[in-house]
This record gives sequence, structure tokens and C-alpha cells, in this order.
Amino acid sequence: RDDLEQIGPHPVMRPSHIDFDLNGCTVILVDDVLYSGRTVRSALAQLMDYGRARVVRLAVLVDRGLRELPIHADIVGLTVSADPDEKIEVCFKEKHDEDGVWLAPRK
Repeated sequence: RDDLEQIGPHPVMRPSHIDFDLNGCTVILVDDVLYSGRTVRSALAQLMDYGRARVVRLAVLVDRGLRELPIHADIVGLTVSADPDEKIEVCFKEKHDEDGVWLAPRK
């Protein structure tokens, strides 16, 4: 990723591992927030290492617009207009106290 310094001081990076061949498969790539498109582009590049999928679809919980790359989601949970100086926080009950999507100022 090219935005690690924006994530925080100690981002956790794990290697990609798919233990089966993607040739001919339908892949649904899921992301929490679609913004610049760079994370999706990186994920697509990694997928190519595991074979040639028949089709790749993108599902996102939140599409905030302001794309830098020509990438769009096939399935969108919520579309939000947010300024570049705002961030979208997605929380899940399993890790936080509640499920939710919040718009907050960038620090």
C-alpha cells in the first residue's frame, strides 16, 4: 500500500494467502470503504498471483466517492458524500460495542 503512513504509526501487514487456484472462479472482493481505489487496485494485483478468475466483483460497505482510479463497486451498502478532510469509520459489534458507520474529522 502507498498510504501506510496515513493509517497509523504501526499498521499490521499480513501476507496474502489463498490456498486454492482461482482459475475460472467467481471472486467477490469485499472492502469496508471505497475511496481512492488504490486498496482495491492492490488487492486485484495480488489476486492475479493466484490464477485467472472468471470474473471479479467488488462489494463495499461504504462508497465515499472521490476516486483517483477508474474503479467502481458492483454492490454498495451505503453511499456517503464526504470531504477529503473527513474519514469514514466502520465498526462491527464483534470488535466494538456496536455496528455503525461514522463520519469524523481526520486527525
